[in-house]
Amino acid sequence: MFHGLPNEDPYTHLATYIEICNTVRITGVPEDAVRLSLFLFSLSREAKRWFHSFKANSLKTWDEVVEKFLKKYFPESKTAKGKAAISSFHQFLDESLSEALERFRGILSKTPTHGFSEPI
Repeated sequence: MFHGLPNEDPYTHLATYIEICNTVRITGVPEDAVRLSLFLFSLSREAKRWFHSFKANSLKTWDEVVEKFLKKYFPESKTAKGKAAISSFHQFLDESLSEALERFRGILSKTPTHGFSEPI
């Protein structure tokens, strides 16, 4: 359930939601139609109010929903903040290399659209 709170990760929500939707198969119904029709039920509180702010049937494709959802809950400002954290990353004096790498990967995962190449 995604509430629209600042500490929630919309990318994680979408990934989990798609995993759940992938368990539903209806003959003759495309995956995206299932995702589109059930998405509202994965939302609560502010996020549900946000979704209801669109005119009925104005979001016609799953890609449109994802685009609007991410624009609302992961705006460019969040991406810029994540990129700044990635580009200014440094290892702490008392931190082992493996600890630093783990922390760096955590920062990368918080900004999936960072655009940087990831370490192996």
